[in-house]
Amino acid sequence: MQGMAFSLYERQYLGIHGLLPPAFMTAEQQACRIMTKLREQPNDLAKYIQLDSLQDRNEKLFYRVLCDNVKELMRIVYTPTVGLACQKFGFIYRNPKGLYITINDNTISKIYQILSNWPTTEVRAIVVTDGERILGLGDLGAYGMGIPIGKLALYVALGGVDPEWCLPILIDVGTNNEKLLKDPFYTGLRRKRVRGKEYDALLDNFMVACTKRFGRQVLIQHEDFGNQNAYRLLDKYKKLYNMFNDDIQGTAAVVVAGLLTTTRITKKKLREQRLLFFGAGGANTGVAEMCVRQMVEEGATVEEACGNVFMIDIDGLITKSRQGSLTARHLPFAKDMPEHKNLLEIVQAVKPHALIGASTAGGAFTTEVIKAMAELNERPIIFALSNPTANAECTAEAAIKGTDGKVLFASGSPFENVVYNGKVYKPGQGNNAYIFPGIGLAAALFRSKHITDKMFLNAAWEVAESVSHKSLYTYSRIYPRLKDLRELSIRIAIDAGNYLYHHHLATLYPEPDDKKITIDRITTTSQSFPFQEMYIRQHIYSSEYQDVVNRIYDWPPEDCKRGYPTPVLERLSMEDEE
Repeated sequence: MQGMAFSLYERQYLGIHGLLPPAFMTAEQQACRIMTKLREQPNDLAKYIQLDSLQDRNEKLFYRVLCDNVKELMRIVYTPTVGLACQKFGFIYRNPKGLYITINDNTISKIYQILSNWPTTEVRAIVVTDGERILGLGDLGAYGMGIPIGKLALYVALGGVDPEWCLPILIDVGTNNEKLLKDPFYTGLRRKRVRGKEYDALLDNFMVACTKRFGRQVLIQHEDFGNQNAYRLLDKYKKLYNMFNDDIQGTAAVVVAGLLTTTRITKKKLREQRLLFFGAGGANTGVAEMCVRQMVEEGATVEEACGNVFMIDIDGLITKSRQGSLTARHLPFAKDMPEHKNLLEIVQAVKPHALIGASTAGGAFTTEVIKAMAELNERPIIFALSNPTANAECTAEAAIKGTDGKVLFASGSPFENVVYNGKVYKPGQGNNAYIFPGIGLAAALFRSKHITDKMFLNAAWEVAESVSHKSLYTYSRIYPRLKDLRELSIRIAIDAGNYLYHHHLATLYPEPDDKKITIDRITTTSQSFPFQEMYIRQHIYSSEYQDVVNRIYDWPPEDCKRGYPTPVLERLSMEDEE
């Protein structure tokens, strides 16, 4: 619905003339009114509720407002406010969005029937969660639906993916959160979380049903699955389906992008740096593995690259003396060093160039740890990536002041600008939104078969190269400006499209024929690849209103003339009738 933006003719044609006030508004006026009302709201949750209501009644206007004010509103529609919205989901629930598939629907036919209830078959991008690890908040069960909804809103606003192609899904297998089980407004199954073979069968049936309903090329993004399932499911499905896990691959790419940006200041390649990861969950392990891949691209061996990566889990520094208790993914990073649990002692022993936190342990990077990093490095790199803001390992202000302004800082949630010694610092937010909208746009447009790690590494380079000289050297900001995200997503989609066609992973044929020369950033050798910029720009979603009555056109005037002379017919006489 366009509300007061409907023309008089549209109001009359649709039978709503007189049901609206007689004034006529432009989309600009409507957007201004929405933003004015938003800024009057008492808190971020109230703003989230108002935007959610706007999305229900006027989708075009919702995306116009979001696109025009992305810096102000991204923190509302996604982190950190979406975390609070998920916690309050049952209380603020208004209208249904997306699909719910439960453990009680555990057959392909039942899941297919649920998917068939979605009003369109033209679904190209699915974001799905089981609600077990929502941001840094833990098991929120069915309340986790806010995450797929928010992710897909960014697919549209930042990537230009058509909202009709998007489908958020919550897989409900119960929750182990006792608080939710006793919540009178809880929207999910009131039972303990199902695991094991029954859980695996549900996920298998879900993946089969999705491709059966929407085609083999439908993109399925796994989001906020528990650590015990996220990696396992990614390894199981990534070569069978067109899927990826944003918490693992998207987070890894955006962190590597930040590290690549810092090399412009430190003048050290990634392979020349020691990286200390605080937290060894799925996110940080994925980052470590992608860092190893980048180091190998730069000429290091796998052993040399793994030797530069140090990891800390709940039991302390991962060392070879703990091999019996380590997972297969952590074994390559085990070091022949004494065991340590104290972070400050580990920093002093490892002497890292970069300290990367994804532990959800708020305040873990103490002033002593931050100062130790500054003593070890001329420009220390500190990433506090845990969400929401309360779980960040340190604040931007603490990192800047603790290093006397020398730090190259990034966070998972947004922080306000910091003024220190007369200089303005604009902290970079290592948000996955720099990565996944562009990957999703390419997958949706070119109908990819699979999503590979190399595509994410290429996207990381695109992000790093998009940081302007002024942003980096004047404001110490290591990520692009939020207002540039749409153009960045298009560049990532172009790069991903080139990769898909070059490796025969695209199924859209005939291939878009607008071609240019691109440069392989790793080998610096010139290669000719398909370049689909024109095609992408023609197919990205527009938030401009379209005429509701749009199937009317004119013929040439000479073909519409009336009154062609007709012959004079003779009248029959009465006698002839007899």
